[in-house]
Amino acid sequence: MLTKKQIKEIREALEQSQNPLFYFHDDQDGLCSYILLRRYLGRGKGIAVKKIPMPQEYFRRVTEFNPDAIFVLDLPDISKEFFDEVAKLNLPVIWIDHHDIDLKLPKFVRYYNPFLSKKKKYEPVSLLCQQIANNKQDEWISLVGCISDKMIPDFYKDFLKQYPELGIKAKDAFDVYYNSDLGKICKILGAGLKDKTTNVMKMIRSLIDAKNPYDVLNENKNNSEMHEKFNEINAKFNKLTEKAKAGYNGGEILFFRYAGDTSMSSSVANYLSYLFSDKIVCVSYINGEEVRLSLRGENVRESVLKVLKKIKNSYGGGHDGAVGAGMNLSSLDFFEKEFRKLIEKRK
Repeated sequence: MLTKKQIKEIREALEQSQNPLFYFHDDQDGLCSYILLRRYLGRGKGIAVKKIPMPQEYFRRVTEFNPDAIFVLDLPDISKEFFDEVAKLNLPVIWIDHHDIDLKLPKFVRYYNPFLSKKKKYEPVSLLCQQIANNKQDEWISLVGCISDKMIPDFYKDFLKQYPELGIKAKDAFDVYYNSDLGKICKILGAGLKDKTTNVMKMIRSLIDAKNPYDVLNENKNNSEMHEKFNEINAKFNKLTEKAKAGYNGGEILFFRYAGDTSMSSSVANYLSYLFSDKIVCVSYINGEEVRLSLRGENVRESVLKVLKKIKNSYGGGHDGAVGAGMNLSSLDFFEKEFRKLIEKRK
């Protein structure tokens, strides 16, 4: 968790900024982190970041909105080129993250990450932002981010008392995610983030104004596009996961490749790792000559990063048990072969 001193510093930075710009990871944890701080402060623009490290091209939003401070939420890495542009404007950057990663940061960046402490406890950024906002009425928003990031916070018990029909008693976050209406809310927001920019912004506005979780769960005139996208994404998700299950022939690693117009490798990998909890899962989304991979499994990050060092123009990072990576399609066979060797050596 953040310390009292850190919370005070972040709140002061928020309150001093009259026109803040928020960059957040385009998953539920990142989205909910932004919504929590936006509701707390009552002002600011939010930009979902789809590329890691966040490239220089995202700087155009700084030019567009002319902020007096930049807040970064749930992003594991940002390009040097982006920071070079920010440095020219002498803008403060406040970065809140939870990835276990060693970064060399410019002096103007104020970086907050519980993994820098001795305890190194895994805590989603939406949990940290709930600490900052400290609004009990918004705990359900933090819960959506936490459950989606495979963590059940202590205040889930309070949520069950208030909304017993939306959750289930469980020790594993993915039991909640895949078997409850709270989990459906998580999936609705995840699908909404894959929509066109206009609808993503409309979803964000509806979340800023939402009074309770039913404003997301129940379809209405303000969220109809979000529900329509969820139904579309969910149908594709079901087809992909059935195909992945049917193609698995045993072994320590479940490899699954697919192509199409929608990237959902992270969601597919999460579900497959839920079903095959004792296996390593590697889901590859092929988009032209580019491949994005989502890997799940115990201590998988170390093996992934070792292989990526052998592949030019590749990238990757994340948590010990959940990693994202990318490379050229021509390198995918090599990656899978070398990755399998490393996993087999661990036996």
